[in-house]
Amino acid sequence: MFLKSAAIGKMLALILAITVVALPVDAETIILKGSDTLGARLVPQLAEYFKTLNPGVNFQIAAEGSSTGLAALMDNTAQIAMSSREVTPMEISTGQAKNITFTPTIVAFDGICVILNESNPVKNLTKKQVEQIFTGDITDWSAVGGAPGPISLYTRNTSSGTYKDFQMLAMNKRDYSTASQKMAGNEQIAEEVGKNPTGIGYVGLAYRNAPGLKVVPVDDILPNEVTIRNKVYPYSRSTFYYTNGAPQGMAKKFIDFTLSEEGQKIAAQVGFVTMKTLSIVDVENSKR
Repeated sequence: MFLKSAAIGKMLALILAITVVALPVDAETIILKGSDTLGARLVPQLAEYFKTLNPGVNFQIAAEGSSTGLAALMDNTAQIAMSSREVTPMEISTGQAKNITFTPTIVAFDGICVILNESNPVKNLTKKQVEQIFTGDITDWSAVGGAPGPISLYTRNTSSGTYKDFQMLAMNKRDYSTASQKMAGNEQIAEEVGKNPTGIGYVGLAYRNAPGLKVVPVDDILPNEVTIRNKVYPYSRSTFYYTNGAPQGMAKKFIDFTLSEEGQKIAAQVGFVTMKTLSIVDVENSKR
């Protein structure tokens, strides 16, 4: 009986050892939270390419607004905060109280495009008119050379970095009109304006070619690679990854990939302006 039990014990130990060896090693997961401008299209495409170079790496991407990403970094629930705006002094102070040091990395350049329905006859808006429209001082298209009728305003929600950037860049930090309709992301604004002849909104550069839209020049300047890189377009900006201190490990490897030639090609294809001018071939091959 003893020999039989010992044999069974050895067999169970052998099975357990084989099982342990056969178990897959836990894949490393990179968690990014924050900006819809970065997280809805660009970061997922970067992540898919990065996974082909680094088998076994997984990603969790939550694109719910820049503020949510910066808050997640402070709560240690994300390794990288995606942000379409700079961190605020209040966020810096709150982070310091939690031993968080916000360290930015510029991902690419962007321009906030003012979009109209393609049927709208308005061909240009001044910076002053844009401010007056989004603050509610102008409420009828006839005031800016359009067909008479009420203006339908579409904006991002308050957690969005684009919401805050546009308020600073285009509205002299004034409050949005109470009549504005707040949307969760760029795609939602593009969709609403694209089907509403009286609509106006704003989106990141990567979303300007959605169906039914046209980008209106601001003071006769359209957002494009040249006007954004040279900050001639008035609503030009940078986009960021934020980490707690210098990035480490696989998160650093992903950030380095984003800044690499291959990563910046993907950024150009999605519709962002790269930090360095790409070759003519790269630009022609992009979807911009």
